[in-house]
Amino acid sequence: MAASLAGAVDLGAIQARNEAAARAQAAPPPSATAPAGAPGSAVVDVTEATFQSEVLDRSFQVPVVLDLWAEWCGPCKQLSPVLERLAAEGAGSWVLAKVDVDANPALAQGLRVQGIPAVKAVWQGQLVAEFTGAIPEQEARQFLTELVAATSGGAVPGAAEDEGDGEVQEPEDPRLDAAEAALDRGDLAAAEAAYQSILETEPEHEVAGLALRQVQLFRRAEEAGPNALAAAEAAPDDIAAQTRAADFLLGTGDVDAAFAWLLDVVRRTAGEERDAARQHLVELFGIVGDEDPRVGPARRALMTALF
Repeated sequence: MAASLAGAVDLGAIQARNEAAARAQAAPPPSATAPAGAPGSAVVDVTEATFQSEVLDRSFQVPVVLDLWAEWCGPCKQLSPVLERLAAEGAGSWVLAKVDVDANPALAQGLRVQGIPAVKAVWQGQLVAEFTGAIPEQEARQFLTELVAATSGGAVPGAAEDEGDGEVQEPEDPRLDAAEAALDRGDLAAAEAAYQSILETEPEHEVAGLALRQVQLFRRAEEAGPNALAAAEAAPDDIAAQTRAADFLLGTGDVDAAFAWLLDVVRRTAGEERDAARQHLVELFGIVGDEDPRVGPARRALMTALF
């Protein structure tokens, strides 16, 4: 669902995305306690002049939900208060950016608004989901819950980070050396135990946390074995079999196929089964990392499948 904001901003410009990501890294995270409408708050009024900083840049921290409205629009007056209340409840996990389409016609044109109220979600500089018209609060809440889960996972970047120059230096750690030595030997069980030992004393150790998830993936792929795909095809309703197949694909390096496999499961299931497949797919996104160019399109495909 990626699109360009012709005449307003170019969501497809790689350089612009890189610069926006850098600005977002330097900026403080959104604050649920900041006054509504103020820059950096969970609810902010956006104009053509502030769109870059409050929407595009901010979307590299948390998903930004655009509420496109007008004073004369009755349904807008029904939906906007609901979104504002949910944004406050979100405690900075997402930002509501309100755009008066009459006061900002270039933005409305660039966003290809055909009717209001219109709601469009932006994540990492890209449009990922949208709906038009006033919907019940329960549906709006579900939309936002799925959006946050499929993008940032609900985390508010920088909320508990130490201040510094913005560059994280990986410290020398002999415990990591021991874990990596186990990996070099092909001893996944020993590597997993080594990373878990680090996390027992330092639960927030980012390197060990990511490495542990990767090792656990490789172990699951190893346990699933080469018959994982055939087993999943033979039992299409068995979600555990489907996730094992995706693990096997990712563990063997076929990232696109692993994502596609679980996207298909999300599209054809509902309820708890769908949520289990979605959660597993989001976990795989975290293992691969948002810097991988295959993750962004897969996240957008997930949002399309969910809505």
